[in-house]
Amino acid sequence: MSLADAECDAGAVEQCIDELNNCLTRLAGHAPIPLAVALRVHLEALLQSLLEGELCTREEVRDFLRELQREALQHDEK
Repeated sequence: MSLADAECDAGAVEQCIDELNNCLTRLAGHAPIPLAVALRVHLEALLQSLLEGELCTREEVRDFLRELQREALQHDEK
């Protein structure tokens, strides 16, 4: 599985996003910085498990993280 592949079931992704939104709503009382750090820890563990399970390559993880960085910082560039 590639992190960039369009092979993902769009319905499954949408359902996952909805469920994550529900979880994040319950965490809304936490300050943004500790929440961001906690999410980073979980993302790191998830990406590591994808690598260990050989579901993606290191280069795919790098590409994914570059795209995440670009999208997260795009508002500063406008």
